[in-house]
Amino acid sequence: MSRYTQLLTVMLVVFCCRQGLAQTGELYHYQDLSHIFYQKQVDSLKKAWVCPAVFKEKATQKQYKEYWDDRTDFLTRAIKDDDYLYEQDVYKYLDSLISQIVQANKQLIPVKPLVLIDRSPSVNAYALGGNILAINLGLVTFSRSREDLALTIAHELSHNILLHSENSMKQRAEWVTSEEYKNSVNAVLDSKYERLTRLKKIFENYSFSRSRHQRYHESDADSLAILLLKKSRISFDPSFFLRLDSADLQYKQGLKQPLAQYFAAYNITIDNAWTQKRSKGLSTKVYNFKDTTSHIQDSLKTHPECVERYNKTLAAGDPAINYTPIPAAIRSKALKMQLWNMYVNMNLTACMYSILLEKDKGTTDSWYDFMAANVISGLYYADRDLSRFNAVGVTPKEYISKDYYELQTMFEQIPRDKLEEISKSCLHSTSTSKKEEAAFHRLMQSLTTEADISQASKNTIGNTFIKANENSLYAEFAHKFDKP
Repeated sequence: MSRYTQLLTVMLVVFCCRQGLAQTGELYHYQDLSHIFYQKQVDSLKKAWVCPAVFKEKATQKQYKEYWDDRTDFLTRAIKDDDYLYEQDVYKYLDSLISQIVQANKQLIPVKPLVLIDRSPSVNAYALGGNILAINLGLVTFSRSREDLALTIAHELSHNILLHSENSMKQRAEWVTSEEYKNSVNAVLDSKYERLTRLKKIFENYSFSRSRHQRYHESDADSLAILLLKKSRISFDPSFFLRLDSADLQYKQGLKQPLAQYFAAYNITIDNAWTQKRSKGLSTKVYNFKDTTSHIQDSLKTHPECVERYNKTLAAGDPAINYTPIPAAIRSKALKMQLWNMYVNMNLTACMYSILLEKDKGTTDSWYDFMAANVISGLYYADRDLSRFNAVGVTPKEYISKDYYELQTMFEQIPRDKLEEISKSCLHSTSTSKKEEAAFHRLMQSLTTEADISQASKNTIGNTFIKANENSLYAEFAHKFDKP
């Protein structure tokens, strides 16, 4: 057994031992964020993930090691920055699916991969090589069935089986240290005219070649994924590739009611002027929104067009599929964790719009009301901190619905005094029986009402919350005040 295989085995044992830590009904604990949960594993990973010597030429080997170390740094940095987390129920669900695929394909996957839950809302999963697989929360919430998830997971497992990450690094190292590359760059640098344009051409050609090579890899991974699924007795539906075409258009979906009606439920009156973009002091009432669906590629930017993938795999699809819906509790947890991550990163328009979309689905879960109040108070806090524009997270009109644009515009233009008034109203009127949620509202009340909002004051307010709620997932927001 290799050193790296031993590391994976140890990490999986740690997961199993820690699964009992999460309490039923909770999303996760602060200690389940990756900078704590995977702290011991990071050092082991650095030691185990040693770059092999594959090139006799020192320059090429050095370049290869640089790319290899960059990959290691990417993963360790992402763990440190809490890009990942561990949540018992979602992890168990994903793990059961992966275990089924691994057990049926032991020759190709002798060791179960290390699975990381990425907090990103992007509809994606990715293979890092070295038998490590990351699955985004956005993929879990977007997928309609266990079969949808299985297809994406099998595709990424195939990347690892085929060593695509390692081979890509080798090819890149060979190209960058080749005489052809050096001569091309030197010829441009020696010229007197259009150097920038010619350099761009070199890199464009390199990028095109890499992109084409990656597309070949994607087709390869699709083919192997189908074989993995068939051996695992998991149905394959190629139409999921067509659904991926809409993955980047989640905010193109309109709301069922006028924006003002959603806020009326919180006793907030919206001035229509706030939702109309102003230009030189005048309201711009004509939006001219266009349907750009057919012009936007799917979220998997390095992948072939989804229609092409569908056509290539259509013949391999199962004629009669009994879909296994993703349990509502799993989707709910994944969505809540995704929304909280948006909030912590102060992507407030996307967070609020996602809440309103859930309202349209008929949710009566009071947690969404709790988060709606947090978004409003968070916006006022950002305004006091002179960072409202960043917290709004402005998205171009081409990618959003008219309703989203109105919400975004309102968050930009609502006057500060009105925002303060609405923030106080939301925090006082939105009640919660849960201790940690009530404590977080008190934290936001302090941040939005204290006269002193200096860094020292914010640290004091944050530390007070942390001492009383050190296990709470909401402690992540308070801990941000400790970071430079």
